[in-house]
Amino acid sequence: MDLRFSDEDEAFRSEARAWLTAELGGRFAGVRGRGGPGDEHALFDERFEWEQHLGASGWTCVGWPKEHGGRGLSLHQQVIWFEEYARAGGPGRLGHIGEGLVGPTIIAFGDEDQQARFLPGIVAGTELWAQGYSEPNAGSDLANIATRAVPDGEDWLITGQKVWTSLAHWSDWAFVLARTDPDAVPKHRGISYFLVPLRQDGVEIRPIRQVTGTSEFNEVFFDDARALGVDLVGGVNNGWKVAMGTLAFERGASTLGQQMAFRNELDDVIAVARANGRIDDPVVRQRLADAHAGLEIMRWNTLRVLSGPEGALPPPATMITKLYWANWHRSLGELAMDVLGAEATLADPSVAPGHGYELTAAQRLFLFTRSDTIYAGSNQIQRNIIGERALGLPPEPKIATR
Repeated sequence: MDLRFSDEDEAFRSEARAWLTAELGGRFAGVRGRGGPGDEHALFDERFEWEQHLGASGWTCVGWPKEHGGRGLSLHQQVIWFEEYARAGGPGRLGHIGEGLVGPTIIAFGDEDQQARFLPGIVAGTELWAQGYSEPNAGSDLANIATRAVPDGEDWLITGQKVWTSLAHWSDWAFVLARTDPDAVPKHRGISYFLVPLRQDGVEIRPIRQVTGTSEFNEVFFDDARALGVDLVGGVNNGWKVAMGTLAFERGASTLGQQMAFRNELDDVIAVARANGRIDDPVVRQRLADAHAGLEIMRWNTLRVLSGPEGALPPPATMITKLYWANWHRSLGELAMDVLGAEATLADPSVAPGHGYELTAAQRLFLFTRSDTIYAGSNQIQRNIIGERALGLPPEPKIATR
């Protein structure tokens, strides 16, 4: 594992850092540091403009092949870009799901027509995407989805419900898993992967108000919503393979940017501890040191996992990643509250009376990180995956139901 950066890589770092410093210090200064976890609702119009500015300047989809509109950057340079973006306080990306999930999926599994129609809007930052996976009875057990798609001529009509759909109320499209063969055994064999326009009759989006007072997650109801036959990716009943490919892309180089954002949050907590004197408490100081060590372990393990041969299957160590960072991040939220002390229980009234309270960044961090160990696969499911797929242990016993 050689994680050293070449002179060419360092020159690229200087280019990326200079561009981000200039652009986030000018007309986009107001979006710096906004739009992260628990703050996704902030400054949508301004961040959407930033998304398109990134696209016009060639800073979206940096790891995509050049023939699909990307920069074709090496893994090292992708790592540099994501880390520099987070270090500069780049705002939460509205185009993350398109760039990091569905775009690479269309490149890997889509046909030339799908690539030509969908990829340019993602690169340009003009079309936003949502993920239609989870359902009320199919979260971590994704094969249990009940949303169905039935043929209607050359097209498909989709009926069902998705939940916890991030940013669906702002999105133009969603990639949706739907059951196209209800009799398939095992269940995952009867699933297909559709690209579905959200701005149509037959789609209802209901925001979910969370404990943070914001509503970045949604319920999405489909009632004979139309998906074109040409917008089915990977073929009928082959959606499970495509869906697993999408999840694999989710663990890519952008996770290093996520960890740099974690570093920014930890630095903020340390700054508060210095300002209010809790840095002198040996227990608090040890917890801060442990958080620093845990973040360094996270970074090096991610680099190790990403540094395998190109095209090789991810090593078993990949399976610990989500479980590790979710627990670390949740603990950081708890540490932030302990550093604040009694001040953590207070929030300033919002500008508009009667609309609740404006949370501080630390309070948003604490409240949002309660969900880290649930979404994208709960801790319990992650441990099952590690035990069964990485360690080869017997599968969890199934409870018979009548």
